Amino acid sequence: MAKMRRKADLPAKICATCGLSFAWRKKWARDWDNVRYCSERCRRNKPAGDDQS
Repeated sequence: MAKMRRKADLPAKICATCGLSFAWRKKWARDWDNVRYCSERCRRNKPAGDDQS
């Protein structure tokens, strides 16, 4: 079984919409480099012209 990690030891980013810090989650493991928003709500309310396709 894997050793538990403290949340403070996980990588973190700043949300592009709200500016709050958010930590890595297991469901984002495959595409952590592309994650820019802390939640679906922030992703839906992203600033206009902020498309990065």
